[in-house]
Amino acid sequence: LVYAFHLFLAFLYDSKRRRKGVPHHYDAFISYNVHNEAWVLNEMLPVLEGEQGWRLCLHHRDFQPGKPIIENITDAIYGSRKTICVISRRYLQSEWCSREIQMASFRLFDEQKDVLILLFLEEIPARQLSPYYRMRKLVKRRTYLSWPQAGQHTGVFWQNVRRALETGDAPTETTDLLTGPAGH
Repeated sequence: LVYAFHLFLAFLYDSKRRRKGVPHHYDAFISYNVHNEAWVLNEMLPVLEGEQGWRLCLHHRDFQPGKPIIENITDAIYGSRKTICVISRRYLQSEWCSREIQMASFRLFDEQKDVLILLFLEEIPARQLSPYYRMRKLVKRRTYLSWPQAGQHTGVFWQNVRRALETGDAPTETTDLLTGPAGH
């Protein structure tokens, strides 16, 4: 019931933003588990913010202290052009990460725009995604980025992330990125 209430608030928030034509404050909100923070800070930020110049929204530095976390999440997702979900096994087990990807997928389906980027930090077979119905469904329907598959070609990986961030407000059917469904 609480979750449905927050989804409803997100819908109202998004409708209000669209009517006002409010521009996005960030290029991307980075949804990640605290156990993957070192990777985000040491691998992702230097390339995406440093080399490529994107404005990223991160929990630890951009969430407003004292504001309810669900409001911070909603503001971050709707205040960013895209949401990048940095997925690992720990991410899948986290309650807050689960709420973040649910909110981001709600926005994806509501706006019918390419606003969600799935970035897998580790290989997770499709059968392990089974308990995470929404995630499994997203992975089957969308392409995603895989850090383990990048191997020695990290430059190509980051160029693919750049391409994913550069895509505008195209309908979700036109997404044409990098890797196939999970388990391949």
